[in-house]
Amino acid sequence: MTDLLLGPLLRHVGREDATVWVETDRPCTVAVLGHEERTWTVAGHHYALVCVGDLEPGTSTAYDVRLDGEVVWPPADSTRPLPRIRTNDPGRALKVVFGSCRYARPDAVTDDDNFDPDALDTYAKRMARLPEPEWPDALVLLGDQVYADETSDRTKARIRAKRDVAQAPYEQVKDFEEYTWLYDESWTDPDVRWLLATVPSSMIFDDHDIADDWNTSAAWRRDMQQTSWWEERVIGGLSSYWVYQHIGNLSPATLAEDTLYQRVRAHDGNCEQMLREFAAAADREADGKKGAQWSYRRDLCDVRLLVIDSRCGRILDDENRSIVSEAEFRWIEEQVEGTYDHLLVGTSLPWLLARALHDVEAWNEVLAAGARGARMARWAETFRRAADLEHWAAFRKSFDRLAELFALVGRGEHTGSGGEAPATVCVLSGDVHHAYAARADYDDTVRSAVYQLTCSPVHNYVPRVMKVAFRVAWSRVAERITRFLLTRIAKLPPQPLTWSKLAGPYYGNEIATLTLDGRSARVSIERALVDETGQASLTCVVDLPLT
Repeated sequence: MTDLLLGPLLRHVGREDATVWVETDRPCTVAVLGHEERTWTVAGHHYALVCVGDLEPGTSTAYDVRLDGEVVWPPADSTRPLPRIRTNDPGRALKVVFGSCRYARPDAVTDDDNFDPDALDTYAKRMARLPEPEWPDALVLLGDQVYADETSDRTKARIRAKRDVAQAPYEQVKDFEEYTWLYDESWTDPDVRWLLATVPSSMIFDDHDIADDWNTSAAWRRDMQQTSWWEERVIGGLSSYWVYQHIGNLSPATLAEDTLYQRVRAHDGNCEQMLREFAAAADREADGKKGAQWSYRRDLCDVRLLVIDSRCGRILDDENRSIVSEAEFRWIEEQVEGTYDHLLVGTSLPWLLARALHDVEAWNEVLAAGARGARMARWAETFRRAADLEHWAAFRKSFDRLAELFALVGRGEHTGSGGEAPATVCVLSGDVHHAYAARADYDDTVRSAVYQLTCSPVHNYVPRVMKVAFRVAWSRVAERITRFLLTRIAKLPPQPLTWSKLAGPYYGNEIATLTLDGRSARVSIERALVDETGQASLTCVVDLPLT
């Protein structure tokens, strides 16, 4: 009998269709609600993404997974509610759960006192006890779903059994095969597995999915390209990301037009080489070559979700530094066209940071580009990597362009809007290992409320010294000092807008929920802690109305 190794993951869900992703232990035919798909093979691993159509809008349908006709999911002894496909319903409030930075799974760090309970695992346990109407409608995972450069003891043992760890990259992940171990470790967590089978998920990578500081600068890339192991790491990372995360982000209509996916799906043999070639080309985009587009869009009734790649598609030449290429930025600008009640922009790196930190990153970019000479540029590059100065603030042209786009949308001046502005523009991010909410302060012509909502980590920790640094960075005193020193003395150009913190910073393992009902919106952030009974539970740290 064929076994289900990973999944099912419920990925795209629309008004009348859905996709379900699986990994199996051998080639087979996968069926979900009567829709069948033959598996395809990459380096000895077998996958399928089943497109389910002909669903009724606003309905909830229990489903199972069948491999060659045999039911393999849900398990016969499962006590959790049946996984369901709940199609978009404009008549109900939309509940979007989001977070980032999930290291392995709870039982991978039982001996490490730095880790609080896994917030996603804790959320899944609670959700299984709730009635279906209280379940979330979407899950957005904003980077660092796997840690290629910080492996668990379990994964280190597998690596040592496979190769000589005295050679680089030592006990870090090296190739596609080892990446599959990371997904196996993370997604076989029983509670999270049920959650991913039940709630539609959208995903995007961040640096640790490939390597710390991934694409921080052109100098960083040159250093990495000189190593013996980098090429195999990035090819394995992007190939596995395409298989495990990216294709599930796409709708059936988009998949039908995706040339690579259709080639893979139709191929009888091992697809590894075509994915290697694709990954190598995608990685070269940072050097100015034609790459791949990882950004995507989903419409959730009257809410638009636009997820932006802020890592792989970077252009790193100092003269043309940009978060994404010109062609992809134009695509992003096209995706805001039309009318909707809320615009959600998912990007792993926060757009709005603590103002003091923002100014330091902007200043560092100028110095690293050589504005004060080669010696200062070398110091700025070292500082940039050591302090992770790599966010939107460190790509000033991109930051300004995104600010202008939000203002255009907030005035109702985007194409096809008929002058109607959404109630909110919410940027959802992670990465920085603390949670906060900030509001952008535009002039009165911008009618939409524009927010930065950051929730990180889901399962990781932040060292005490970094907690102090973040608290200082959010202080008014630090903001005034850096603004004076860097905008007046260092002559940085003025920012196109100001912003103010509404809540945070909060520390610990956290999960955020954005609730959208018509044109109203509110966000809550919950922290996972061990309660008085010794069990993990979620405690609300803030519940904030946004409209």
